[in-house]
This record gives sequence, structure tokens and C-alpha cells, in this order.
Amino acid sequence: MAVDIITPEIYETNGFPDADFRRLRRESPVHWHEDPDRDVPGFWAVTRYDDVVHVSRHPELFSSHVRTSMFEEFADDDVALYGLMMLFMDPPQHTRQRAFVNRGFTPRMIKQLEEHIRDVAHRLIDEVVTRGESCFVRDIAAPFPLYVICELIGAPPGDRDKIFAWSNALVGFDDPDYTTSPEQARDVSAEILEYALELAAHRRTHPGDDIATSLLEPDADGRRLSGDEFAMFILLLIIAGNETTRNGASGGMLAFFEHPDQWGRLRRNRGLIKTTADEIVRWVSPVNLFRRTALSDTELHGQRIEEGDKVVMFYASANRDEDVFTDPYTFDVGRDPNPHIGFGGGGPHFCLGTHLARLELTVLFELLLDRMPDIRQAGEARRLRSNFINGIKEMPVRFTPSQRRTRTSSI
Repeated sequence: MAVDIITPEIYETNGFPDADFRRLRRESPVHWHEDPDRDVPGFWAVTRYDDVVHVSRHPELFSSHVRTSMFEEFADDDVALYGLMMLFMDPPQHTRQRAFVNRGFTPRMIKQLEEHIRDVAHRLIDEVVTRGESCFVRDIAAPFPLYVICELIGAPPGDRDKIFAWSNALVGFDDPDYTTSPEQARDVSAEILEYALELAAHRRTHPGDDIATSLLEPDADGRRLSGDEFAMFILLLIIAGNETTRNGASGGMLAFFEHPDQWGRLRRNRGLIKTTADEIVRWVSPVNLFRRTALSDTELHGQRIEEGDKVVMFYASANRDEDVFTDPYTFDVGRDPNPHIGFGGGGPHFCLGTHLARLELTVLFELLLDRMPDIRQAGEARRLRSNFINGIKEMPVRFTPSQRRTRTSSI
């Protein structure tokens, strides 16, 4: 079967390769896919919902640590460095690290952030609302989660642009607007790690009411995160905590532009805001894929997989699996139940920031309904050149100008 679901240009031009995803789910759900552009081994493309969940929930068979969880093939030195990041760990090491950081991301802890999140969204809207036009990505979707994350880790407001540039460089590595070589990516990662170590040193002597301070405190058994472990978590938080909501917000707004009936439906029935965030995440699938490495010979959906094989899960395909979702190609803000795996397929790596991302998206679209009810697309949405992140770089919008909520000139 000749398909290509990995070349980044496909996603930049057309979004998800839905026709190929459908064909693979139907004819070859665990499919050997050659790498089209690189002199590296091919991989097993896993496109059905149940198979993605199986791989996600069996880390004893499919490792995040061996060769990392990223599709790219890193040099051995980089694999060793990134292996210190929780995203690239297997149990029991992952279990220990997760226990440390879970305490900052419980539903109760996240609920306490709601007013701050709402204030950030209001202030961003204040910056553009009198103009009647803006770039939705640049002015709202991109800074919104970034400012929340900066607040969480206690980063000074003056560091926001720097942190934003770091995030773009590491996530948009396949896009010419953000192009980074492997060497540049290592340099950027090193800058973030150095920044995190400085943040840790400051928070140890000047504790604050933020996640950074909480993570540096000992647990019930007196154990602490090491400096390197803390720095790696901050690196992960800056990237994952920013990009998922950023691209969920921009992709969700585009989905409403493409399905105006759903925007009208939400305006008429605001109770549907409770299910909107999850449908946005299912529809957009901000993270398209992650990889695993087989730890032993095994079988998946009748297909023999050998030890050391590269296995790639495609969440965007799984979130449109006809065997799981009724009318999966319908954007339905009232979809309930909605067992999407846009936050991961369960198991140890289920997204730590699920509650935060869901709250951010709910608050943002609630305020857009209040303050920009007639928001509309005013130009082409430019997509990110990436097979990893389903991102939008630019999306001009227009709306009826209105008054600022506050007199604050900047955030």
C-alpha cells in the first residue's frame, strides 16, 4: 500500500491526510511505513483508536525511553539528555517523577487558577477589541497559554517573549519560519535548562505561590526533585503547556469558522460550553503523533512487531475512528460522550495538563462568545509545516469593535 502520512508538507498544505488515515484504518491499521526523506529505518503506523490505546497503556512492551517519544531520530548523546525528561521515561522512573509533579496539577489546584486564567484572556482581548481586527494566533491564541505558564512557574513578565521564542524553535523545527538545526535545538534546550536552574536557585531562597516553588519542596517521604529533574520538567512544561492550548485555541477557532452553525449553536445554548473544549481537542488533535520503541517481539492487531521496531501512534486518525465515534467527521460541540484521546491514550503518559488545557479553552471561548460574538475569518489560515504539531501560524480575523473592559494598557 503506497501512502505517505509523515511528510511535513502534507500537513502544511492540507491538514491531516484524512483519506490515507481512513484507508489505513480500514485496510492496514498497523502498517509498515517507509521513511520517505531520511536515511533511517521505517516505522509501524498505528491509526486505529483501540491500537493507540493499547500501545499507550503497555509501557512494558512499548518504550518512551528507548530512542525517546519523538518521531525524529536523535543522536545517542541527545537521547541520553532527553531521557532525563519525564515525557521520555518509562515506569518506575516515570512513576516517581509523575508523583512529584501531579500535586501541582490536580483538578482542585487548577480550579484555583480560573480567575487568573480568565483575567489573562480578558486582558488579551482588551488589547485588540477596539481595533475590530487582529491576527488570532499572534494576539490571542499564542500568548494566552504562554502567560498562564509563565505565571505558574513564577517567570517575570519580561521573560515571556524569550520563552515564546524557545517554544517555537523546539516545536516548529520542520517549519521554515522557525527552522532550527539539531545543533540549534540543543542550544535552545540548553538555554531553557540554564534558565530553569536559575529559577530553581531563586525559588529556593525566595519561595512564591507557584508550581516552581511547590515542585522544589520535599514530598511526604522527604524526597526532592534534583536540579536536573526540575530543569527538565520546566523544559517540558514550557513546550507542552504552551503548544497544546495554543493550537487547540487556534484550530478550534478555525473549526468554528468552517462550521458556523456550531458557533451559532453555542451562542444560543451556552450550556454547551461544557463539552466544547473536548470536541475542539478531538477535532484539532493538537499533537498528531508520538512514537514508542518495541522492547520485545509482540503482536498488535494481528501484525508481528519485532524488538527494536519503531511504533508511531497517530492521534488525529484515532480521534476519527468510525468504530468509536458517531459521525467522526462532524464537528459537534455537544458531543457526549466524547472518549477522544487528544490528551493521550491513557497509561502513564496521559497528559498531565489535561485539566489546565480544558479550563483554558473553556474560559477563552466563553469570553470570545461574550466579547467578540461576530468574530469571523478575514484571510487565509497559514498552517505549521509539521507532522508532529497540528498548528496554525497566522489567522487574520475581524469583529465589531467594542470597548475595553479595563484601562490597563498592557498585560
